[in-house]
Amino acid sequence: MAKQYDIAVVPGDGTGPEVVAEGIKVLNRVADKCGFTLNYTEYAIGGEHYKRTGEILTDETLNALGKADAIYLGAIGHPKVKPGILEKGILLKMRFHYDQYVNLRPVRLYEGVDTPVKDKGPKDIDFAVVRENTEGLYAGAGGILKFGTPDEVAVQESINTRKGVERCIRFAFEYCRKRNRRKKLTLCGKTNVLTYAFDLWERTFNEVAKEYPDIETDYAHVDAICMWMVKNPEWFDVIVTDNMFGDIITDLAAMIQGGMGIAAGANINPEGVSMFEPIGGSAPKYTGKGIINPVAAVSAAQLMLDTLGEERGASMVEGGVMKVLREDLQDVGAGKMGFTTSEVGDLIAEYIEKHY
Repeated sequence: MAKQYDIAVVPGDGTGPEVVAEGIKVLNRVADKCGFTLNYTEYAIGGEHYKRTGEILTDETLNALGKADAIYLGAIGHPKVKPGILEKGILLKMRFHYDQYVNLRPVRLYEGVDTPVKDKGPKDIDFAVVRENTEGLYAGAGGILKFGTPDEVAVQESINTRKGVERCIRFAFEYCRKRNRRKKLTLCGKTNVLTYAFDLWERTFNEVAKEYPDIETDYAHVDAICMWMVKNPEWFDVIVTDNMFGDIITDLAAMIQGGMGIAAGANINPEGVSMFEPIGGSAPKYTGKGIINPVAAVSAAQLMLDTLGEERGASMVEGGVMKVLREDLQDVGAGKMGFTTSEVGDLIAEYIEKHY
């Protein structure tokens, strides 16, 4: 009997529905080729739903999403909704509720894509960042005293547990082994200043490393990581870090791989439901114009297939992405591709149909 997967689709805001549609187009072509079935259920979550109903994310919807095999997300963010409401009420709530404790961000420069890093090419930029996704400064611990007065105090605490740190580090070691490239794992931290939190990270990292003698390990401060990511990106294979530092360095990483239009990410719970998304945001100024690049959303679909265990299908998607970036697109920027959003999806799907 053919495998079946239930996919919860959250198109979201802005250009999210446009790029998700292209991702589904490619997924369907791969499913036909590989002989598995994808059953989609769409959920109206995001800014428009919030404006219309006052609901952000109900317990009923959370329970329904949690029964899926994976969540495929377009984008969350609306220009007429105050920043933080949707991000905390949807994205962070889902990550915490489903315990998606790993944010995985592959960073690969494909042929045909320009990088702002001088004299570097695809052979130099091919690494991944494993970011702890449910603790740190994003855990929401802290508060404000004497609000609006000259004596106002704002406190934001970084929460790091041994359990949370260790499971993220273990995932990074396993992922590094699975990548099977340089087999080098770098811990990114700030042990010289954030002495409590990153003492825990460093001790745990060194202890777990003893169980992975085939993996080379090293450490770098986050500021050094940023410098070397620009100067010598070829030094990196897999980087593991906390929530805040991971948030920052992955945006830098996205730029050196060619920009937000091709960068994808996964919010993973290896024992539960995971969520996959392009990282470029809702890009409201491009909504409805058919000019946004869908490659990041297609690559997010590739990550979803890989996580579900459909590695052959994931390879097909990447093959189509690589071909289109190498041979078809003039640029990866919105409105600069030489094709519409839908046409880019067609090109990838057609390549998969003809070559696999």
